[in-house]
Amino acid sequence: MKPIGLPIRPPNWITRESPFNRLIWCGLGLALGLTLVLLPLSSAGLLVVGAIALLVILIEPLAGLALTLLAGPFGALENVILGGSSFDSGQLLLLLTLASWLAHRVARGREWAAFWPPHHAGTARLAGLAGLMLVGWGAATLLWAPSITEGLQGLAKYGQIGLVAALAVSEGRRRGGSQAIGAMVLLSGLVQAAIGIWQFALRGQGPEHFQILGRFYRAYGTFEQPNPYAGFIGLILPLAAGWWVGRSVAVGGAVWSRRPGWPWWTVLKLALLGGAVGLMACAMLFSWSRGGWLGVGSALLAMLLFLPRRPWIGLALAAVLAASGWLTAASGFLPGSVAQRLTDFAAYVEFEDVRGVDVTPENYAVLERMAHWQAAINMANEHPWTGVGLGNYAVAYAQHTLLNWPDALGHAHNYYLNALAETGVPGLALYLAFWGLVMWHTARLLRWVGYPQRGMVLGLLGAWVHLSVHSLVDNLYVNNVYLFLGALLGMLVLVHHESAPAAGPGPARPI
Repeated sequence: MKPIGLPIRPPNWITRESPFNRLIWCGLGLALGLTLVLLPLSSAGLLVVGAIALLVILIEPLAGLALTLLAGPFGALENVILGGSSFDSGQLLLLLTLASWLAHRVARGREWAAFWPPHHAGTARLAGLAGLMLVGWGAATLLWAPSITEGLQGLAKYGQIGLVAALAVSEGRRRGGSQAIGAMVLLSGLVQAAIGIWQFALRGQGPEHFQILGRFYRAYGTFEQPNPYAGFIGLILPLAAGWWVGRSVAVGGAVWSRRPGWPWWTVLKLALLGGAVGLMACAMLFSWSRGGWLGVGSALLAMLLFLPRRPWIGLALAAVLAASGWLTAASGFLPGSVAQRLTDFAAYVEFEDVRGVDVTPENYAVLERMAHWQAAINMANEHPWTGVGLGNYAVAYAQHTLLNWPDALGHAHNYYLNALAETGVPGLALYLAFWGLVMWHTARLLRWVGYPQRGMVLGLLGAWVHLSVHSLVDNLYVNNVYLFLGALLGMLVLVHHESAPAAGPGPARPI
């Protein structure tokens, strides 16, 4: 297995000795010096940091991806701080990283299909084909969309998922492999978890409508809302848990077989992963998001189901876990506030016609969600095969608004209904086909990949399950979360490439 690491080795076009290069570097140094002298200290500091980040991105695109994933979740906070400005540092860093990656690819002259799954990964290639068809159909819906601008923004999200996945595979195969991409994702998750824990337990103040239990405040990180924050944490928590399980099994196997000399940093990495799992679990709990809890619970149940190689053992373990949870809740061991939050899931996901229903502070959140579900269904009934156009739910909402709910939230609070309303039956079918094939491929990969990488694949399966379940009550394609989906998809392909020899002599087993 390749070690984690991002060695910085400038390309020849930067280090080459030539009069032109000397002139360029002297000019940059002079400009930097004048900037430090003429600008205020804070502005000069930001500019210097930006210049260093740009240089790092130009030298190593994979470092640019790490910066992009770290800055991506700050988009919503930047929007608030800058008074509604459209500036997004994550998107800017992504643009620079993609440009650097393109330049490196052209300079190296590598095969452009290197990021594609191995030749025997038929299911993965079918998923890629479904993804391309989904993007193509989304582009076609712009022909009748009322707002081309909104449609292009929705299309860009799908395109960025594919580009980030391709970049992660292309550059990850050179430096660090799947572990490097996983470390980037976990680092961003840990930063957000730390912010959320501080908001809940240490800050002592917050938005009044986020107050819970009398003196605490729901964690929301830099997302400005607890539910998408919980959706983001829920994508990374299963990965951390699965990775920890994989490394624990590998270390346990080494101890059991009395293999000498496993290094001390193996134990250190195991402890760090365990700490990451604990921090993100606390952040998920502190978000107080029912959708996040439901998604993570489903993810962990699926991971437990596929943990043993024998299906009947997994079924038994999952049944024991489900029964234990039910007995814990029924016996009154859970705190009353948590038990109430868990038992009102039925009202959270059921559907009813909200027209004429009296709105109270207690039912406002549920009725608001149902009103937007109902608007999406009305759009789908009016345009069942074409939809209103990708990314145009909020634009079309004015024509399908319900009494007492005039304001569009930007999405339907259910991504499946959202996709049906925007892209019709074909778009929803392609979306389900893509993620269904991805989950199928991930589950099949678990049949032969070995530890510790099997734990990473298990975590990826949990991430897909969380996405599919949480999407029933929210939209996770916000605040650059979709960039992490691209990184996780890239990890899946990298693990497949790295584990192919484990299938035995000759060609790898078909997936």
